[in-house]
Order: sequence, then C-alpha cells, then structure tokens
Amino acid sequence: MAKKEFPEKLPPKGKEDFAQNDFGGLSGDFSSKISGLSSKLFGIIKFILAVIILPFVYSSVVSFLNEFVQIDPYLQQVFLNGIITFLAVYLFVWEPVIIYNKGHKLLEIMFSFFKPMVNVAPFLLPIYTILFFIIYGLLSIGIKDGRLIEYALFLIGFSTILHLTFSAKTIRSKKGDFLKANYIFGFSFIFILNIALLAFGLSLIFSKFSFVNFCNISFNTAKNIFYAVFKQLFLFK
Repeated sequence: MAKKEFPEKLPPKGKEDFAQNDFGGLSGDFSSKISGLSSKLFGIIKFILAVIILPFVYSSVVSFLNEFVQIDPYLQQVFLNGIITFLAVYLFVWEPVIIYNKGHKLLEIMFSFFKPMVNVAPFLLPIYTILFFIIYGLLSIGIKDGRLIEYALFLIGFSTILHLTFSAKTIRSKKGDFLKANYIFGFSFIFILNIALLAFGLSLIFSKFSFVNFCNISFNTAKNIFYAVFKQLFLFK
C-alpha cells in the first residue's frame, strides 16, 4: 500500500506578507533612520572642523600676500593678469571645464597605483600649476630670456585660479551635504594646500619670497585668532 503523502503545512494566508511588510518594513525604516542620524552627526562634526580651519584660510592669505609684495611689482601684475584673464574668460566667454577635467584624468592616471589617492588627488593638487613650475625650472637652466618668467607667472596664476574655481564648483554640486560641511571643510583644506604649494613654488623662483616666513606668519596669525576667540568666550577679565 502506497504511503500517503500529506501536503506541507502552510502558514495562514497573509501571515508571511504581514511579517515581511510590517517587521521587515520597520527594520528597514529603523536602519534608514540610524543611517540618516549618523550622517547628520558626521556632518555636524565636519562643520565644526570646518569652522576651526577657517582661521587658517585667512592666515594663509595674509601670509601669502605679505611675501608676495616682496616680488617685483611688474611681475606681481603679470601673475594677477593670469587670474584676471581666467575670470574674464570664465564669466563672459567660456567655462574651460574641459581643461580641468583633462588635469583630473591625468592625476587619476598618475595615482592609479594607490587607489585612495585617485579620489582625492585631483581635488587637492593643482596639476597644471605644478607642471608649469617644473617646466619653468627646467627651461630656466638654458634659457635666460626675461620673458620666460613672465609667461610662467601668467600661466601659474591662470592655472591656480582655474583649479580652485572648478574644485569648489565640483564639491558644491554634491548632494546630501548637511550644513554644507563637505563644501566648507573640503574647499578650505584645498585652498590652504594650494596656497601653500604656490608659496613653496614662488619661494624657489624668488629669493625674496620666503616659504619659512609664510608658514610662520600663517601659524602665528591663526594662533592669535584662536586666542582672541578663546579670550572673548572664557576670559572675562
């Protein structure tokens, strides 16, 4: 006599749906809320760090200008002409984003051996400015024409402001930036690093431009700002 097979007992209709829809949904909502809270908390922390780093943005500009005025006034104007030319082209003629993207890809290739730097280096390093410093250094060994430094400074000024402009635009366009913490912190850090690299490069070209003085003035200016704020908040005498 054949063994009678009984059908497998199934849960009441709608029970599985209830478990999946209610408990699974509650679990998903809870996870998304935790993720959202942690993202906002991290955004607040980055915003605080961004506020802390802002005095260094100011101090780096002050210290750079303090050294920059030591350069010949005509060469100062050549550098500024590079900045003005980019702004005029960017605002009234054409946004040279393709030039920035080419530099972006070049840095990605250069740092392809180290993946973490692939995502960071294109924003941090002004590749064209660095290349112009290197090219000028190599050409100046054999070429003693005074126009070489003029072309170099013009291109350095142009490429520096190009990098800062499009880096700021790229960071600002990212979504989910709570309190604009990513933008403020990220661009502040990029700005400080770019000013420091620019100061270092100019110190190699001009003997009157001191990178050591740039660092000292920048640090002392920021320190004085922090002390003044601390004094106002916690010292009442």
